[in-house]
Formats: sequence, structure tokens, C-alpha cells
Amino acid sequence: MIPGLRRPRKAKTFETLVVEALDSLPPDIQEKLENVEVVVEWRPSPAQLRRLGLGPGRTLYGLYEGIPHTRRTSGYNMVLPDKITIFRQPIEAHSHSDEQVRQIVRRTVLHELAHHFGISDERLRQLGAY
Repeated sequence: MIPGLRRPRKAKTFETLVVEALDSLPPDIQEKLENVEVVVEWRPSPAQLRRLGLGPGRTLYGLYEGIPHTRRTSGYNMVLPDKITIFRQPIEAHSHSDEQVRQIVRRTVLHELAHHFGISDERLRQLGAY
């Protein structure tokens, strides 16, 4: 192996980090996770990047797609689950150690869950979450 080049981790190991991040949530938060699916994909599609207005060279670790809790009304029913996608390739490419991968996965899961609960990127910046 070339020095400094990280070997990609196994997909199951990466998925385990996502599960660990979800399992570490306080029980009262876990109970409020309604109609949301968390998945791991290799990297964002060109269509996802275009939809977000992200050009070449921009990095996306995760993506929330759905209707946040703060926008759900009494008419919210019979809808497909919200989707949180964690992108493995960008996280691994920007990490220098297994511990850094773990930290970025956890931060990304929490960030996308914040969107699920209706917290905007602007508010996350105000809270110092960036």
C-alpha cells in the first residue's frame, strides 16, 4: 500500500458507525424519530448535487430529504418516509484516521437529524454546529 493512502473501510463497518451514532441518541430523541429512514450511499448523485446548487469540488457528507417536523400538519399522513443519506466516499476521502471517520459520521448524522426536526443550516451556524 502507498504510504498516506487510506484503504476504504468495508461497507458494513461504515454502516455500523451510522448505527452507533443513532443508538447514541438520548431515548427521548429516539422516540421522536418518526417516519424517517437513514441510509448509506457511496456518494451523492449528480442530480442531488445539481438540486442543491453544488458545483464541482464541493463536498456533501449527508442529505436530508423530507418534511421536517416543524412543517408537518394534521394532514401529514400516508406519506413516504423522510430520507437521510450518509455519503461514505466523501467522508472517507476527507478523513485521515478511523477515529476521524467516526467523528464525521456522527456529526453528519446529527446534522441531518437536526434538519429532520426543522433546524435550518442558518440556525445550526448560530448554534456553532458548523
